[in-house]
Amino acid sequence: MVKLSVIVPFYNVQQYAPDTLRSLRDNARADFEFILVDDCSRDETPEILRRAERELSDVARVRYVRHEVNGGLATARNTGLDAAEGEYLTFLDGDDWLAPGYYPQLLASMEELGCDFVRTDHVQCTARARSVHRVPHGRRGVVLDPRSIILPADRSTSVDYAFAWAGMYHRRLVDKGLLHFTDGLRTAEDRPWIWRLHREAESMAVLGHLGVYYRRGVASSLTQIGDVRQLDFIRAFDQVVRETAADRDAAELLPKAVRTYCAIISHHLGSIERFEPPVARKLRSLSAAALKRMPQDVLDDALDSMDVKRATRLRRLRRRPVSAEVAA
Repeated sequence: MVKLSVIVPFYNVQQYAPDTLRSLRDNARADFEFILVDDCSRDETPEILRRAERELSDVARVRYVRHEVNGGLATARNTGLDAAEGEYLTFLDGDDWLAPGYYPQLLASMEELGCDFVRTDHVQCTARARSVHRVPHGRRGVVLDPRSIILPADRSTSVDYAFAWAGMYHRRLVDKGLLHFTDGLRTAEDRPWIWRLHREAESMAVLGHLGVYYRRGVASSLTQIGDVRQLDFIRAFDQVVRETAADRDAAELLPKAVRTYCAIISHHLGSIERFEPPVARKLRSLSAAALKRMPQDVLDDALDSMDVKRATRLRRLRRRPVSAEVAA
C-alpha cells in the first residue's frame, strides 16, 4: 500500500527541477510515491523528469505524467490527485525543495494526531535571503476544528495562509471531494481550496515543522508576470464569496471573505504599473464589477474597517460605471 503520494507539477523550470528532485530523493521511502506532472513545458524540463522517473525508482514509486496542453497549476495538481494512491497526500511545486527527512517526520506527526490535515510553517527564499513564514495560528500540535479558526475578519488567520504545499492531507478529504482545485484557475487557485477545507473538513492541526523551501522571484512564476492570467484572482475570490454565502454560518464568515477580497483587489491596484496597459484597464473594470457583486451591506462594513488609503481607493472604484457584460 502507498502511504504517501507527493504531487509535483512542473512548468518550464529546467533551472530548478534538479534541486527539487534531489530533495525528493532525500525524502523517499519504499511506500512513498512521487507523481511528477509536466504541464506542457517547452524547455528541457520533460527530459529531466523522464530521467528522474528512472533514477528515483530505486527509492520510491515514481510516475511521470505529461500534459499536451498547458492547463495551469490547479489543473496539474488535479491530474496528480486523480493518479494518487496514497493514504496521505501532499504537494510540492517544481521550483521549490525540501529539507532531508521532512516528509517522514511530518507524516509521523500527522499519523499520531489522526486529523484530516495539518498545516506547517515554511522558509521563503528570495535570491540569497531566507525568512521563516509561520501559519498565523498560535496553538501548535493540537487537533482543532478548522471552521473555528477562520475568524476574526480583521486579522490574518489560517485561511490567509493558502499554500497547498505547506501541509499534508488524509485521503478521506479526496473521498469527500474537498481536495481538488478549481480547474483552469491560473492564480489564487489555493484560495477557494483553503476556504473549503476550513469550512468542510472535520479536524486539523498546525505544526511547527520547517522543511519546505519556497522559492520566490522565479521569472516563470505568475506572481512575477503582469499578464491577464493574474486576473484569475477575481474568479477565485468570487468563488470564495459565493460558497461562503451558502454556508450555514454565512453571517459570521462572509465579513472575513469580503474583507480579504477587498484587500487583494487593493493590493493589485496599488501595484497596477506592473501590468500591461490593457490588463491594467481590465483589472480596474473587473474589480469594480466584483465590488458590485459583493453583498453591499457586508462590503460597507468591510470598507469602514479598513485604513483610509485602501478604503478610499476601493470606494472610488466602487463608483466606477460597469457594463452589464462585465458585471455578469
